Amino acid sequence: MTGRSAPAVLPPSLRAWLGMIAALAALVVVVNGVFYAGHSQPGRVDRWIIQPTADSVRPPWRHIALAMDFLGEPAGAVTLVVVAAVAGCLLLRRLRAVVLVVAGVGIAVGATTLIKHLVGRTIHGDGNLSYPSGHTAFATAFALVVALLVTGRLGLGRTAGTLLVLAAGLVAGGAMGWAEVALGAHYPTDVLGGWCTALAVIPATARLVDRVADRSVDRMANVGRGELR
Repeated sequence: MTGRSAPAVLPPSLRAWLGMIAALAALVVVVNGVFYAGHSQPGRVDRWIIQPTADSVRPPWRHIALAMDFLGEPAGAVTLVVVAAVAGCLLLRRLRAVVLVVAGVGIAVGATTLIKHLVGRTIHGDGNLSYPSGHTAFATAFALVVALLVTGRLGLGRTAGTLLVLAAGLVAGGAMGWAEVALGAHYPTDVLGGWCTALAVIPATARLVDRVADRSVDRMANVGRGELR
């Protein structure tokens, strides 16, 4: 008897697949970071994609893009995490889920901030660090966490669970990435970097949360058995 009763936030059936995906995503972040280090202009891949200016997207699409962008700003992000995620997890009485929401999203955004300063890529020549996109990383990370919790709650298998997690990350990251590119705040490759950062961070953070929680439960169980003796 191990004393482990709380469900894992990273379902065991998804660990191998998401672990490989996380490793590949981390590699993409590093390779692109090295390639675009110190750049201040769009790369060849960015030029292949239509690159709108900050005022080329007209209403109502501009309003939608601005609304998406707000969700990635500190006020919008905190509101989304606290109200939609933490409150919901507390109602479900899943402490691990609360920790994953806060730690996972926070680490993903923090990682993009650190990488931005290491890479030093700027946009519009005004010193705004752009690689990777923190907004895209936030939206992707949040969606990945929600999808992991839904997968565990529904007891989905490896294939269905992996597809759900990846689809959620792709939709959320794609929507936020479109908004950032449409508003002229990021290059498309910045969006790719932010998306991959979240894909690398969330599975690793979820696995860490499970390990720490399991060890704490085991330690408490061992202490309890010692007291009974």
